[in-house]
Amino acid sequence: MVVLSQPPALEHCSLIKTCKPTCVFTGIPVIDLRDPEAKTLIVKACEEYGFFKLINHGVPMEFMTRLEAEALSFFNLPQSDKDKATPFGYGSNKIGPNGDVGWIEYLLVNTNPQLTSLKTLSENFCYAVNDYILAVKRLAFEVVEIMADGLEIEPRNVLSRLLRDEKSDSCFRLNHYPPCPQLQALSGRNLIGFGEHTDPQIISILRSNNTSGLQICLRDRTWVSVPPDQTSFFISVGDALQVMSNGRLRSVRHRVLTDSMKSRVSMIYFGGPPMSEKIVALPCLMAKGEESLYKEFTWWEYKTCAYNSRLGANRLGLFEKTANASL
Repeated sequence: MVVLSQPPALEHCSLIKTCKPTCVFTGIPVIDLRDPEAKTLIVKACEEYGFFKLINHGVPMEFMTRLEAEALSFFNLPQSDKDKATPFGYGSNKIGPNGDVGWIEYLLVNTNPQLTSLKTLSENFCYAVNDYILAVKRLAFEVVEIMADGLEIEPRNVLSRLLRDEKSDSCFRLNHYPPCPQLQALSGRNLIGFGEHTDPQIISILRSNNTSGLQICLRDRTWVSVPPDQTSFFISVGDALQVMSNGRLRSVRHRVLTDSMKSRVSMIYFGGPPMSEKIVALPCLMAKGEESLYKEFTWWEYKTCAYNSRLGANRLGLFEKTANASL
């Protein structure tokens, strides 16, 4: 068991929500990236769940385990040392500027331009982050191009070009959810490490250690636990992709619960478009006479809206044409 030298501030605990444990869901689609049918299976999974597990992905396991080890070394530093990294993306407890809190500490960095060094981080940590980000970005490009093939989008780089753009607003986040056995024993419930939300970007690629905690919300609004797998990636549809597919692919609502005895470490690449990019339904995905479900907006406009709202808000609802018509 990994224990923090000093866990996230205890004064926030009364503000952190709890919930009852849920059942483990065994129906998560598992897709082999090298399967000739991957393009069809990816689209189906994104239509039904907005989420799937990816195996045979080609990212070296060494990159994952090295980054995890370096991340734990950083998160186990004295709090005063970690606080020195606050100007460079470190935070704890607070999730955004609107009052959301969780049992979490994290490091958030922009991936474009490529992260090369950060003050207070060791050289080995920076190398591990860089190697991992480069590998996962390549994976993201491949996944959305295979997805484009399945959607019969031409050219197939319609989505990947947004992630490859030198002005792409993509980011990378390392999350650490410390165990908290004392608090959870008092309530018999799980602390919520990261509250329910959808990701605003195009696509998210997550890898975690073998500690459970990730949950997704199914179409019937049932919350289910996702079995962890430290060798695989979990892919999530983001809000921007939901709009670009005119609702055909649905962003998945998800959250993370803490474990009472084991820490959870996750690493997520969020693939976003350039700030000035107009987010609108792709004409090639719309039937003749079909209208867009959402009004046109730039990524900057949506990102601003997302980060000025509460974590669990239905942010896309503000951009639905039917919602606007009723105002």
